[in-house]
Amino acid sequence: MSHRIKVIIPIPVDAAGVAARQAQLPEGLLPPDYEVVFEAVKAGAALGDSFHDALLMDVSVVEAALTAEKEGYSAVCIDTMSDSGLNALRSCLNIPVVAPGGSSFYMAANLGKKFGIVTMWDEWFPLYDKTLTEYRMWDRLASMRSIKTRPDLSELLAGKEEVVFNKLLEESQKAITEDGADTIILGSTTMHQSHAFLAERLPVPVVNPGQVAFKTCQMMLELGLTHSKKAYPAPEKPNFEVYHQIVKGG
Repeated sequence: MSHRIKVIIPIPVDAAGVAARQAQLPEGLLPPDYEVVFEAVKAGAALGDSFHDALLMDVSVVEAALTAEKEGYSAVCIDTMSDSGLNALRSCLNIPVVAPGGSSFYMAANLGKKFGIVTMWDEWFPLYDKTLTEYRMWDRLASMRSIKTRPDLSELLAGKEEVVFNKLLEESQKAITEDGADTIILGSTTMHQSHAFLAERLPVPVVNPGQVAFKTCQMMLELGLTHSKKAYPAPEKPNFEVYHQIVKGG
């Protein structure tokens, strides 16, 4: 059975930015009868570096995916470790809604006892604070480390491999040897270009969050599973137009 998956990019980026995100889904990762469409939000946050941006991502991601079920999509994937808009979309939609944060934490917990999150800069730590708290995963966290480098959410890591990859390797090694991590999670789907480099050089599993989310989505679809509407009840009086008005006004 063929499936269509809508992937929501939480930052408004141009065609080149969308293509950079699409590159995290290599040919063959999903079955050939799966169609995956990447779509950036129309307006909203710039970097996800603040509570200001976190709220904008929640609203803009929900707005971008509200019509997915009516458009014939089988599932929605949210392309950010902050899992922005996940709960609201599960309230609004019946099709599976999956995000990398929770998917990666649960995968890492299945691979080891303590995971380390290695990311670009400290400003993203509050995003993990939120999801770790919501999923009650603090006891599985060894540490959060960053390379203190401002991310480029359009070009990602292209052209910066020689410097950035080695910094990520150094912090990952510290997470393992100093903090006790036995699994490493990349702190952003935008860091997917570094996965192969790190996986070849580290003695522990390295979780690539975007790919884990895509495979989680595939598993749910093929097992006929979706989120519980008891856990994520639909609104008695939905007002979806407000989301559209907010984003269009932006």
